[in-house]
Parts: sequence; structure tokens; C-alpha cells
Amino acid sequence: MRFSKCCIIFNQPGPYAMADELDVLDQVKFVEDNLRTLGVETNRKGITGNFMNEISELASEKPEVVFNLVESISNKGELSYFIPALLNMYSIPYTGNPVEAIFTTTSKALTGRILEKAGIGNPASCSPSEWRKLVPGKSYIIKPVWEDGSMDITHESVFEYYPGYESRFADKKDSHWIIQEYIEGREFNVTVLASDNGPEVLPPAEMTFRNYEEGKPKIVDFRAKWETGSFEYENTIRYFPGKELDPELDRRIRDTALRCWHEFGMKGYARVDMRVNNDNNPFVIEVNANPCISPDSGVVAAVAEAGIPFTEVVRRIMNDINQ
Repeated sequence: MRFSKCCIIFNQPGPYAMADELDVLDQVKFVEDNLRTLGVETNRKGITGNFMNEISELASEKPEVVFNLVESISNKGELSYFIPALLNMYSIPYTGNPVEAIFTTTSKALTGRILEKAGIGNPASCSPSEWRKLVPGKSYIIKPVWEDGSMDITHESVFEYYPGYESRFADKKDSHWIIQEYIEGREFNVTVLASDNGPEVLPPAEMTFRNYEEGKPKIVDFRAKWETGSFEYENTIRYFPGKELDPELDRRIRDTALRCWHEFGMKGYARVDMRVNNDNNPFVIEVNANPCISPDSGVVAAVAEAGIPFTEVVRRIMNDINQ
């Protein structure tokens, strides 16, 4: 560890913030505690809609390094790439993914085009105005282009298209919504972590859906992720199949995650979410370049499954900085 001091920056929750936004404070505390265990002195700086001035002030303080936990600005994910861009501009070393990876992966539409060009499986997609491409009788899911954390995704987001259904999303703008083919099958979250020997793919986690009635989409929607006590939250269970996972499927999942890491030029840590169809073909539904690392997150569960202490995770992230 070559740094003695680190400034942790994060998206400052607003006065009416919900659980998905407040979660960043748990991440800050967790990272802070582990940095201090490593002997690194820390301080915090919340980032708001006044981020241009806030990063300018930060630059004047000449921090040794910044641990970037900014997931959104004023709860808008599409603005998150401004932070690494400004850190770049001021030549401030920072952790996590570089500006290019943050920008391209934050847009599901752009991510899809890059994956397709690279020959990496991902669901066919179109914008709402291109609804004529939808096939009657086929299932789709409509999602926000720029948001993660299952924002604005409910069980009603999955639909079977029939002529006339397009009226239900007539108010959805192409700039903020995308329609993807719905992949019926299993869902996996795969964490990739930097190491001294290159990126390491951690054990794949399967999201299992217990007690779901026939016809209820098996997806990790907003309720499943954030609404404690809801049916979805209580019955969507993360599970590490380990050796129970078919070896060929395990290989495909890990290979896909690693290809995403290299294709998007990722650093530090990332999470790749996939759906696997009945033919055991993985389809990437999201590449998360700034995934949650709170104590109850999928990333932390994966590193625990791999037997890696989180202090070691922080050390690896700090050794793979952008500068």
C-alpha cells in the first residue's frame, strides 16, 4: 500500500432519500473501516448537484488518492461519469473504473451495442419508438437506460407483446428507456476483482426465486432489492451453487464476465449480471462498473464465498487506481 491518506467521495443522499440511495453511507463506513485497518488515514466528502465546485475544492486540497463511491448525482445515474471525468481533469488518482467504463456501462443501450459488436451474448433490444420490431407473442422487459439498482423495474416491466400494447409505453422517451428481449431462465451475478495477477472472477451467485406463483416474472425488481418485508425481498435469495453448477455453464459464465472486463477496460472491481436460457447460453443484461460494496451486497457476498477478507479487497482496489 503506497498511500497514507485517502478521501472517500460519495453521492450525498438528499433529505428524502430512500433505501437505495442511503445504502451508499453503509459503503462509506465499510470502506473507511477497512482502509483504517490497512493504516490509511481517511476523510469523507459528499458530492451533490454542485459537483463541479466540490471537485474543484477537492483538487485544491491535493488528496493523495480518492476512493470513488459516487453512484449518481441527485439520484440520476446518467451523471455519474462526470465525477471520474473531473478527477481525470484535475489529475487526481482515484479508485474503481475509469471514466470511459463508467460512461459506456451506465447506458444499457450503449452497453448492448458494444456487447453485440464484441460477439458477447446479450438480449436483443430496441427503443420504445422502435416498437414495430417487437414480435407478437414474444416476451420483453422495459427498463430505464441510465439507472441501476433495479430502479423503476417492477413485475409489470415484463410483458408479452401483442398489437396495441405499444400504447402502454407511448410516454417512455427513447433517451431514457430501453426494451430488451426477456430471457426466460436463470439469473447470475458475477463479481470480477483486480488482483496482482490480473482480474479474478469470483464464484458466480445465482439469484433464486422461491414461492413465485406461475406467471410471476422471476426478476430482481426494485421490491426484491430494496423493500424489506415485501414478498419479493423475502423470496429472492442469493445462492452460490459452487460445484453443483454444471462445469461447462460455469466456464461460460466466467468467460463471459472476463470478456466484459477486458472489453470495457475495467479496473478495481465490477459486477456482471446475466440471464441463462434453457440451452445454458449466458446473456449479459448489465455490466455494473460501480457496484454496491456495502456489507450485505452481492460483491461482498462473492468475496466472502471466495474466502477473501474485505481488507484484501480494498488493498487490491487501491493498487489498481486510475492516475
